[in-house]
Amino acid sequence: MANLRQEFIAFSVGAGVLRFGEFVTKAGRTSPYFFNAGLFNDGVNLGKLAEFYAQSLIDSGIEFDMLFGPAYKGITLASATAVALAQKGRNVPFAYNRKEAKDHGEGGTIVGAKLQGRVVIIDDVISAGTSVRESVDMIRAAGATPCAVLIALDRMERSGKDDVLSAHSAVQEVTNSYGMPVVSIGNLNDLLEYISAAGANPELAQYKDAVDAYRRRYGVA
Repeated sequence: MANLRQEFIAFSVGAGVLRFGEFVTKAGRTSPYFFNAGLFNDGVNLGKLAEFYAQSLIDSGIEFDMLFGPAYKGITLASATAVALAQKGRNVPFAYNRKEAKDHGEGGTIVGAKLQGRVVIIDDVISAGTSVRESVDMIRAAGATPCAVLIALDRMERSGKDDVLSAHSAVQEVTNSYGMPVVSIGNLNDLLEYISAAGANPELAQYKDAVDAYRRRYGVA
């Protein structure tokens, strides 16, 4: 599992999805790194990403019956992960939502398989937790059970303003609020381990101190 996590970080860096420098986050913080899953935007990279999602879910040991992808990024991620799972011998249904209800055809906001059983929500990251909350509500309204959230990268970052930081990260708050696990392919610790490794690319190693300082300021255990 540790190797898988390091492979994922290396893959993300190689694909230009995980970048280092100075970036302003949605919370207004200046971060030394930025992860944009929307840049997994070709067939090869999306297929490889889906393999990471599928293997991480299998390795977690979580029992599940289907996948759900919240609009918009989650739609592609859930669809691709379903394909990757099928290639690994686990064929499961998936569904996703549309932002606006359709008033013709099948109607409604849910597209794909019927929501039932134990449902894994798949997204790229958890920031404010809004997407998870909306997904949980839709899944429960359909009579199904949200059983886990699967994301690409856990920033392990405390939420809130600098002078009133939460004791928990967005991921921890989801776990505490809904009583279900959040599985990530990689996290901030994995990222730091990657750029700190012996023989690391000097261009990346130069960001080690900045990432470490950011973790000390905003990170959770």
